[in-house]
Amino acid sequence: MKKYLYIAASLLLTITMQAQDRPMPKQGPAPSINIKKPVTFVLENGLKVLVVENNKLPRVSYNLTLDNSPFAEGSKKGVTDLVSAMIGNATETISKDKFNEEIDFLGATINFYESGASANGLSRYSARILELLADGALNPLFTQADFDAERAKLIEGLKSDEKSTSAIAARVQNVLTFGKDHYSGEFTSEETLKNVTLQDVINHYNTYFVPANAYLVVIGDVKTKEVKEKVEQLFGADVWKKATAPNLTYNDPKDLQYSQINFVDVPNAVQSEIALVNLSRLKMNDKDYFAAILANQILGGGGEGRLFLNLREKHGWTYGSYSNIGAGKYISKFSSTASVRNTVTDSAVVEIFNELKKIRTDLVSAEDLRNAKAKYIGNFVMQIEKPATIARYALNIKTLGLPEDFYENYVKNINAVTPEDVRNAANKYFLANNTRVVIVGKAADVLPGLEAMSAKEKMPIFYFDKFGNKTEKPVVKKEIPAGVTAQSVIKKHVDAIGGEKALKTVKTLLVTSKGTIQGQSLDMISKFSSKGMSAIDISMSGMSMMKQVIGDKMGYQTARGQKKNIEDDELVKEKKEAIPFIELNLLSDKTIVLNGIETINGQDAYVIQAGTSRHFYDVKTGLRVASENESGEGAQKRKVITSFNDYVDVKGVKVPYKITLDVGMPLEFITQDVKINEGVTDKDFE
Repeated sequence: MKKYLYIAASLLLTITMQAQDRPMPKQGPAPSINIKKPVTFVLENGLKVLVVENNKLPRVSYNLTLDNSPFAEGSKKGVTDLVSAMIGNATETISKDKFNEEIDFLGATINFYESGASANGLSRYSARILELLADGALNPLFTQADFDAERAKLIEGLKSDEKSTSAIAARVQNVLTFGKDHYSGEFTSEETLKNVTLQDVINHYNTYFVPANAYLVVIGDVKTKEVKEKVEQLFGADVWKKATAPNLTYNDPKDLQYSQINFVDVPNAVQSEIALVNLSRLKMNDKDYFAAILANQILGGGGEGRLFLNLREKHGWTYGSYSNIGAGKYISKFSSTASVRNTVTDSAVVEIFNELKKIRTDLVSAEDLRNAKAKYIGNFVMQIEKPATIARYALNIKTLGLPEDFYENYVKNINAVTPEDVRNAANKYFLANNTRVVIVGKAADVLPGLEAMSAKEKMPIFYFDKFGNKTEKPVVKKEIPAGVTAQSVIKKHVDAIGGEKALKTVKTLLVTSKGTIQGQSLDMISKFSSKGMSAIDISMSGMSMMKQVIGDKMGYQTARGQKKNIEDDELVKEKKEAIPFIELNLLSDKTIVLNGIETINGQDAYVIQAGTSRHFYDVKTGLRVASENESGEGAQKRKVITSFNDYVDVKGVKVPYKITLDVGMPLEFITQDVKINEGVTDKDFE
């Protein structure tokens, strides 16, 4: 079947947020910051309540936060996810549908989760909104049917991440940085979810959803006296019994003694996920907090950061490269990250190290520091008018041990940071010589360059599987059995899907498929003609998002309101693959090359090079399991892999009923209907 390169490329552009270059605003005089202090009172059961009256708008917001210490869930990892999914679905007094109907009627928003709840709406309904919040949070109804449904959803979500390079990278990075037994290093799996029972959910809620470490922040057009009366009625000790959650302690993980590369082989990866990581013990009340966040901003805080300017603007290797430093009550991490083409993985790692060493060694320029300060101050000033921000600030002061005037002095403390302060903070928190380099990518493409870099930089490579378990170095070169040729591989596939004679009887092919992207349903209609014509249209809610047509003597692509003609050599190339079964052309193509055996989707496959395309055929079954093509130009250029699974016999020939496009995330289309020699005319290719 026709390759789905154009669709993958277009979707990649649609879902990828690309940085826009904007000039930094000139820094003006420091604004006067006046954040209204909350009125605070404590209930008998330990609930701390903070009320900020703000009558500018007729709105109110509530934020209930349980400031419990973190803990590992072990073999039942996922119980907190299930509590979050189930709480608020229904209460002991009101059904889920009626609960949601009333929220909609009030025009309010209410959310519940394992560590609290939040709500906002018009102040005229403030009392009822708080009643619904309290009912959902304190009287949840946990049923077996709801539990089964929510657990099934979580398991299905995990399955969709199985082949996601970015999801694997995030998981392994945390496992190796913190350790599997640490609350920040453990991960949810299908196995751990299946260990969780409904009673575990109920027990967890009863143990941890308690008031001793709870804070309720109320902000908006309210009267403190009325709020206090209502809160005591809804959240008082008679309703919410006094209790304290367990306070477990964990040994802090340790940084590496020397920098090393931790590599995970994902054979279907079209790009490498890179992360240079070390632990961070930065806290917001540390003296060097402001210097540290400015150092991070200059290094990789956004499109104007050095990592972005180097890896994207200078070298064109990535859509973006960034850094991030955690700062909170508990241990976190500092990381510098990028997603790059496989072939430049080693070069990208070298450049990230160069930027880390530079900011640790050289004083930042006055302009860089001025721009970083302007960015932070601008964001701060824009946020302080928002009720949610005021709620977060009030809560931070109480839970993180910050000075009462921390946010009033925020701008002053930002402006006081010097280039020397930035360099000192970078040396303290950006550990260039104790860095864990986590790389998730395709070993066949990545390892040769990494091994050369490893030898040069004296940085050893260790190998791990996609769950962070140590493993052997992946085998990337496998011997081709005697007698196997490019043509014999193609012939085996043709025989496996019905034989040359049967395939040649297919004059037209119509395939209707469905998929989802970011929760949105997609429809794809693919039409092919043995005359070398094709039309692929992908739509969302009945509206075409992108379309490619290869006609008899012309071709074009449309996406996002723009049309591009396909002409000359490109059209000739497309027409070769614009047929129901491209192997019929490959059978007689003497230019194709058998490039070896690679592992893809867990199976060994023969690799056939056909021009700039690569096709993968399962060694055992002969079926084509994937195709690889290049998309884009310059910085946007990358490999796109389309996987084919679940072959089904339709009128004597087999077609794949599951097609997965790797567009930085797996995008799966499931075939709904296949029509052979019907439903397609030459007009479809105009």
